[in-house]
Amino acid sequence: MARTSLTPLPHAAAPGTIAREARTLAEQYREVRDATVALCSPLATEDYVVQSMPDASPAKWHLAHTSWFFEEFVLQRAATPYEFHDPDFRFLFNSYYNAVGPMHTRSSRGMLSRPTVQQVLDYRARVDERMSELLHDTGELPADLVPIITLGLHHEQQHQELIVTDIKHLFSCNPLLPAYIHKDPLPSRAAPALAFRNFDGGLVSVGHAGPEFCFDNEQPRHRVYLAPFALATRPVTNAEYLEFIRDNGYANPALWLSDGWAIVQRETWTRPIYWSESLEEEFTLRGLIPLDPHAPVAHLSCYEADAFARWAGARLPTEFEWEHAASAAAVPTSGNFVESGNWHPVTAAHPTLAWQGHTEPAPLLQMFGDVWEWTQSAYSPYPGYRTAAGALGEYNGKFMVNQLVLRGGSCATPRNHIRTTYRNFFNPAARWQFSGVRLARDL
Repeated sequence: MARTSLTPLPHAAAPGTIAREARTLAEQYREVRDATVALCSPLATEDYVVQSMPDASPAKWHLAHTSWFFEEFVLQRAATPYEFHDPDFRFLFNSYYNAVGPMHTRSSRGMLSRPTVQQVLDYRARVDERMSELLHDTGELPADLVPIITLGLHHEQQHQELIVTDIKHLFSCNPLLPAYIHKDPLPSRAAPALAFRNFDGGLVSVGHAGPEFCFDNEQPRHRVYLAPFALATRPVTNAEYLEFIRDNGYANPALWLSDGWAIVQRETWTRPIYWSESLEEEFTLRGLIPLDPHAPVAHLSCYEADAFARWAGARLPTEFEWEHAASAAAVPTSGNFVESGNWHPVTAAHPTLAWQGHTEPAPLLQMFGDVWEWTQSAYSPYPGYRTAAGALGEYNGKFMVNQLVLRGGSCATPRNHIRTTYRNFFNPAARWQFSGVRLARDL
């Protein structure tokens, strides 16, 4: 399950990201843990257990694994000797920490009918009880546990997004196409005209700096050289992607990277994963709804995003172009996140001003939220990056191969989890995340 790094950093200034206002670590913990359970509240018991594909995990596993993290990396370090809630859970709900011990096969997580959902919820409650005791007894909380607890909260927020996307994929495999949530979509409105904003490039600084929390893959801050470039002012819409399909984009090998073309042929891709064969509807967390032509296209693999960009006479941005543009344009980290309750990308709100020929540069819309935006950048370490020692160091460094970087967050991302320097990463064939495309051009 590709996610951003979970290795703790030397600093522990977590409250700046988990909560913008000053609150105690105990309050932050309670908020994040409650949010995870709330995301599962629309589910029936049967929904918690099923695994729709190896890349996805059952909701029950997510609930257990996020509790396993706090028991494995916090509670047993805070108390010696420590009695585990159930020693078997150390094996069942370990993800891929080899230093911790063996683990249940990832592709078989859906076979775990036992422990039951109720037993997993009881496990969560017991871990929460122990964590509450630890967090409220600040005199006994070792200072070195604070960054790990902070890390665990951000880790859980990543799993909150995965719960949403994994459930969507699961429900899409059901011939009844059930809805996760019953809510009317927002009224459709016209998307702003696609424009490009120019950036001079040059030697720019990228990566995280400052005392606030970040994952270790966002550091060290360093300088990169960028040639002058232009970035699209909004993501590509469903209507624009539909033109690509109708122009036989999926049948033109000249548009595709070699690996992408092989997958198109092998998997017989002809459209985005959740679009109907008629190209008039798409499956969403609200069930099957009419395709909104003005909303950002979602659930594209990087191969599809790259092929569209070639067809459009453009390219994908690098992750450093994306980050520099967001920083230089002072784009606020606000948008359509999971708290918005839309459960789907929505059309950009935009000024009525026609930007062509205007003296001010065009605003960059929807840089955050709605859809993760693929970049052409390989997920690799920044200069000077070092993998942390111990089991937590396994999480990130060993995945820095065969992945590409996405930026900006999605409609399933918690709002206070994202920032300009945040690096998400997935295999370029992945389609089940809310991933879209923003075009770039050379100048």
